Amino acid sequence: MASKENRRITELGTLKALAHPLRLKLYRLLFVAEAATASHLAEQVDEAVSLVSYHLRKLAEHGLIEEAEPRSGDARERWWQPASDGVSVRDEDFQDAPEKVAAHLAASRLFLEQRSEMYRTYLDERAHWGPEWNEAAYDGESLLRLTAAELGDLKEELQELIKKYDEQGRAREAADGTAERKNVALHVYGFPFQV
Repeated sequence: MASKENRRITELGTLKALAHPLRLKLYRLLFVAEAATASHLAEQVDEAVSLVSYHLRKLAEHGLIEEAEPRSGDARERWWQPASDGVSVRDEDFQDAPEKVAAHLAASRLFLEQRSEMYRTYLDERAHWGPEWNEAAYDGESLLRLTAAELGDLKEELQELIKKYDEQGRAREAADGTAERKNVALHVYGFPFQV
């Protein structure tokens, strides 16, 4: 990857480029694979290679992905990789115009829908993962009484903890290549609500 930093999306065009159902899936798959071709990705999303190539080029136009070094001897294959170590979208960057507010809301709903789809898939396939993975998997709900500042502190601490586990896991994988290591999605939401 070109940058190990998380890219903060602040431009409306970039947000719209990512907030497309197929592009978001492709970005996520590419992030997990670290590098792939349109052919590899097309198989995973069950779409035509030409359509996948088009959407990869759109992601590249906005700097979300970039060309990667070829991983095979076939010079005709074009390899892609994420341009950064993830992206973040913050509400504060899209509040100064109604079009930005609407685009941010639509993107946030798409992110939620795809995360929910991932979790539903896990639930449907849970029996195939075995007891070790099912005991380790987690879903829960905590109803807290916090100030906005305390919620912000909690968010920062969770992000640091997640980063620690990600870095440890990647380092251990590089050192020993453990076959039992799997991709894990961790979705955490913290938001105010009224009763």
